[in-house]
Amino acid sequence: QLQLVESGGGLVQPGGSLRLSCAASRFFLDYYTIGWFRQAPGKGREGVSCISSSGTSINYADSVKGRFTISRDNAKSTVYLQMNSLKPEDTAVYYCAAARYGYGLDKKVYDFWGQGTQVTVSP
Repeated sequence: QLQLVESGGGLVQPGGSLRLSCAASRFFLDYYTIGWFRQAPGKGREGVSCISSSGTSINYADSVKGRFTISRDNAKSTVYLQMNSLKPEDTAVYYCAAARYGYGLDKKVYDFWGQGTQVTVSP
C-alpha cells in the first residue's frame, strides 16, 4: 500500500510563500500521477494541481494559476507544491494523492491519499 506524507504547512501572512512536500514511503512515485487537493472548513475537497508520472503534463486550478507551481523529484519520491502570493482564501488542509492510471483534478481518479497538512493565511 502506497503511503503518502505531506509536510510544509503552517501559518503565513498574505502575500507570503510556502512549499509543501509530498513524500512516499515503501514505494516509489515514478509510476503515479500526483495531485494536490485542499479542503477548507465547510467546503468540499477541490483539486489544486496535478503532475503526470513523467512530469510532462501539469494542470492547475484557475484559482491558483500563476501563483502555485508543482514539481516532482522521482529520485527522492517527492512531489512539491510551491505556493506564492498566498491569499486568505488559500487557507485549507492540503492533501496529496496518487493515481496509478488516471490523471486530472477530479478526486475520484486518485487511489491513495495522505493525511493532510494545514495551511493558514492570515495577517
